[in-house]
Amino acid sequence: MNFDTIIKGGTVVTASDTFQADIGILGETIACIGINLKSDAPCQEIDASGKIVIPGGIDVHVHLQLPFCGTVSSDDFLTGTKAAARGGVTTVIDFAIQDAEKGLMAGIEARMQEADPKVCVDYALHSIITNWNEAIKREMTEVIKFGIPTFKMFMIYEKEGWQSDDAALFSALEATAKNGARICVHAESEKVMSHLIAKYLPEKEKHGAYAHVLSRPNYIEAEAVQRVIKWAEVTGGRLYIVHLSTGEAAHLVWEAQQMGIDVQAETCPQYLLLDDEVFKDPDRGHLFATCPQIKKQEDSERLWEALTAGELTIVATDTCTFDTKQKAMWDGDFTKIPFGMPGVETLLPSVYTAGVLEERFSLNHFVSLISANPAKLMGLYPQKGALAVGSDADVVIIDPQKKKEVDWQELATNCDWSPFQGMELAGFAETTLSRGKVVVKDGAFVGNQGHGKFVKRQAWGEV
Repeated sequence: MNFDTIIKGGTVVTASDTFQADIGILGETIACIGINLKSDAPCQEIDASGKIVIPGGIDVHVHLQLPFCGTVSSDDFLTGTKAAARGGVTTVIDFAIQDAEKGLMAGIEARMQEADPKVCVDYALHSIITNWNEAIKREMTEVIKFGIPTFKMFMIYEKEGWQSDDAALFSALEATAKNGARICVHAESEKVMSHLIAKYLPEKEKHGAYAHVLSRPNYIEAEAVQRVIKWAEVTGGRLYIVHLSTGEAAHLVWEAQQMGIDVQAETCPQYLLLDDEVFKDPDRGHLFATCPQIKKQEDSERLWEALTAGELTIVATDTCTFDTKQKAMWDGDFTKIPFGMPGVETLLPSVYTAGVLEERFSLNHFVSLISANPAKLMGLYPQKGALAVGSDADVVIIDPQKKKEVDWQELATNCDWSPFQGMELAGFAETTLSRGKVVVKDGAFVGNQGHGKFVKRQAWGEV
């Protein structure tokens, strides 16, 4: 049998199994998995002895090249997907926002024109609904057929024109019970949050960046999650909570799952490895402003418990990179900080180190959280998220024990800071293959702009 590449002698780890094997790759897909594989013709061999071989990571929540707060996020589709590749992420899912006066497909086509010439790894899109109506409801079918079965709706950002009210959420969830799509919801209580922001704004100099904590307590998220779960229950709709950050909301998701409600949720490394003490740093606290905000240590502990128990099924990053100059736009006013931080490059290392090396869960469960579950829920499996014959040859090789200190100057992301600066992490990709092509070698990016392609997804995705 002929192969283009053989990955030799590694420990293959999937969501369900761990075993010693070689992986033979022909073209863009995995052609064979076995012992002592040989090619009838000359081929590239990659020595994975003593290393772990896993399916490429899938970050289902990134915002690249995003206009926000009068600026544009500093990672575009080129630098953002370079960072993804170096971090062992071989597929990202970004967002195409609907212009309120136009249909969903117009936003999708515009986003693809931005992404296609630049992406270094594969990508997919969620469609953001900003103006729900009967025409958009009908257009959902076209979007699903195009390969986008997930639609994001915001319960906040009223001033930006992105917010969907309860009636829109209810109607959209009704539609998903029939068409197999899933509604991805940013769940926070807009009116109460706005009230608290107005309350603390006059004291902005006193509190500094910590005003984010004061104006966004846990019940802001918990109330909204409880409300949208009720809409999913009564409609039979399919719900996905993005960037869940609180212990209370994690418990609500668990309760809903026990009742048979179709709700899944993700959390992010910033909510797992950090806590709200970061906002007390007078010089750097504002850099950590995200939405939802980083919560308390006890929330982090509850989120880890939920991940371990399978109540939360995905870790994504909500990558939305703003550098220190952009963050400095706040000038002491906590309402003017661009929300977001870099994260896609450190997704696998952060979860591997704090999850596997700290013995919270197994290697197999790690692969579930960062690859298999995202692929299954988002309609990519088994093309992505698997090491199996016929699957895309998206493969990552990591040294299980090699650690290094995070230094933003060594990262590929177009940003001059990292939320995990100085942390010692393991699990960085030594080699990354995207559809059979080596895009990271010895930890260095060696891929090409435009190599990535848009990936169509299937509806009715389940973990």
